Amino acid sequence: VSPSVSPAVSPAVSPAVSPALLPRHMDSVLDILDALESPARGGSPGTTAALGRGLGVCSTLGCRAVLGEPPGTPERPPTLTPGQWQLLTELLRHDPAVPELGAVLAPDGSTVALGPLLAGIEAGLRSGGFGRPLPTLEPPADPLLVVTIAEALGTSFLLAERGDNNVTALGPGGCWDDVENPQNYTLRGPRSPVPDPVAIGAMDGVVLGAQLAREPLPVAELLRGYYGSGNGSEAGRPPSSYRRRNFGALAGRGRLEKEVAAVLGMLRTLSPTPELLRDVGTQEVVAVARRAAQEFSQRYVECPAVVPRCLWGARPYRGTPALLQPPLGLVFLHHTLEPAQPCQTFGACARAMREMQRFHQDTRGWDDIGYSFVVGSDGYLYEGRGWHWVGAHTKGYNTQGFGIGIVGNFTAVLPDRDTLALVRDELLPCASRSGRVWPNFTLHGHRQLGHTDCPGNALFQEIQSWPGFQ
Repeated sequence: VSPSVSPAVSPAVSPAVSPALLPRHMDSVLDILDALESPARGGSPGTTAALGRGLGVCSTLGCRAVLGEPPGTPERPPTLTPGQWQLLTELLRHDPAVPELGAVLAPDGSTVALGPLLAGIEAGLRSGGFGRPLPTLEPPADPLLVVTIAEALGTSFLLAERGDNNVTALGPGGCWDDVENPQNYTLRGPRSPVPDPVAIGAMDGVVLGAQLAREPLPVAELLRGYYGSGNGSEAGRPPSSYRRRNFGALAGRGRLEKEVAAVLGMLRTLSPTPELLRDVGTQEVVAVARRAAQEFSQRYVECPAVVPRCLWGARPYRGTPALLQPPLGLVFLHHTLEPAQPCQTFGACARAMREMQRFHQDTRGWDDIGYSFVVGSDGYLYEGRGWHWVGAHTKGYNTQGFGIGIVGNFTAVLPDRDTLALVRDELLPCASRSGRVWPNFTLHGHRQLGHTDCPGNALFQEIQSWPGFQ
């Protein structure tokens, strides 16, 4: 939540849509891919990449230089219903003015743009020997990064640098009208060429493209394993929730800077030279690449993802929220106690958030869920009061620090290692780097400041070795 957006305001509800329309959910896409690529249903491997190109997935100069000119406009394959074809056409037709139309909701609660995802998948398949070989680029650039994120980042930051100070190069995120039947996705601020779904789709395209380069798989099988299947699936944390870590391992800040500079250099050699690059010198390319890699890495790799209130189904705040004045000096760690079991999926964590908010508002009589953020064992933070609003987590200290709750009862057992690392190694350093807490912040367990056993004996013992604990 930005300081100008109060949690008292409910997200806008989109007009009712016909139930005949397929949900804009990754599961709908997987059903389409099954129909396109399953030999048992009359499909054939590789159909998806060709269709995506024909419908406009790869429409930019750099992408076309790597993957080639698109084939002619395709007709509906007989294996797809008219409804499936309509959805696929809408999702893959590239429209830079409305990037949110190309996005779907994934089972992990993230919103994924299909364009960069499918471009990365095609680049991975072709570098793995499936289909035509990829060209050698000059200056040397990684084809996989060109078609997913490097070109988008370079052009976005060039546009921002040449525009006025209000032009943003990254973000924003957005909200779906209904997570059970997602139809309309609305951005929560001024759009950039790289809104959150494009960044997420690009990271997934890099991770999955690199996997396909090593071991070609049917695309539907690859995506089903990566995202998990079904909004309410309790099968455990899907690989997609590790996208930030895995993308960072493949394209850390230094590598990303090099690739953004390379793709801008490549675009300058095209004839005719794109208008945006006509008067851009080498030093400007270097500066843009450095800034793009730094800001992208800070936002999408080095900081954990936050599920906004609108996505987990928050009720409105009651009353008028009070503003915090970051940076703050204190962080208080809690366990939720109820629910006692850690939540491992988006569906389970969203339900836990709604239950806690109901308890805090209806039983405790508070204005809202008390925590600033809640940590699931699905790899995500869930926005409570957020960075900007006074919480109700640590009596007497709510204006002085942020309250972080971890879902579960940690009296006798600890959260899993990944969840501990998410708080210790990602959330707390990110809060310090971004100016939300002082670099010399103090970390406390809730019990140190109130009559409570929170955050549980096992977790309290654990955090005593963490940086900042006092």
